[in-house]
Amino acid sequence: MPARETTGGNRDIETGRRGGLEQQLRRAIAAGEVVKDGRLLSERQLIAKYATTRITLREALFHLEIDGLIFRESRRGWFVSGPRLIYSPLHRSHFHRMAAEQGRSAETLLVEAEVTALPEELAPLMRCAPGTPFWRIRRKRSIDGRLVLFVEHYLSMEIFPDIVQHDLTRSLTTIYQESYAVTYGPAYFEINPVALRGYPAHHLGCSEGAYGLKITRVNQDQHGRIIDCDLEYWRHDAISVRVETGQPDQPAG
Repeated sequence: MPARETTGGNRDIETGRRGGLEQQLRRAIAAGEVVKDGRLLSERQLIAKYATTRITLREALFHLEIDGLIFRESRRGWFVSGPRLIYSPLHRSHFHRMAAEQGRSAETLLVEAEVTALPEELAPLMRCAPGTPFWRIRRKRSIDGRLVLFVEHYLSMEIFPDIVQHDLTRSLTTIYQESYAVTYGPAYFEINPVALRGYPAHHLGCSEGAYGLKITRVNQDQHGRIIDCDLEYWRHDAISVRVETGQPDQPAG
């Protein structure tokens, strides 16, 4: 029995140390004491500064990452997160305009564009048979110089037969309007937390399994035709999803 009491006490002490270090780091980051050019001091420097262990430090950093205060880039270290981009599913605006309206700078880079078979899990959403050929356009997007979004677009080849002839670093919304007389109509949204792996993790420069947010959007045009499906993979600290309704909900019953 005494041994159990001692072990539990040690756990309580260690938990307290981690919690105390986490709060110290929060205050130091806010004051800029452990940050240089947006980057935190190295883990070795932080261990020496706070006289702690690597395990305790990493757990504290892990908690700050979950809260979106900091983020990690593979082989580059820890950085302080910038303001979140406000994302409204009800506001049908393209990425660059949305960023500009919030005083942010946006950039889009094309990764690849090719014909591929529609993944089986998307077939019900697109109301077509699995394996139907679609354009797949992969892009990565940055806000204020930081990569925050990897997107896979699946486009109807019937509606957009020569889409790859266009500059695909531009807004697809604008290309649709200018070249195909297509504007957005109803849309389906699904938002889920995910672990970023494979292509999204690689192109966003984060470690495998990093926290992310996946937004699936299926768009119809002004005639009710399903025109595309977007799979957006966001760094979780880079975005705040907000929805405002025009009228308050009526009480049930």
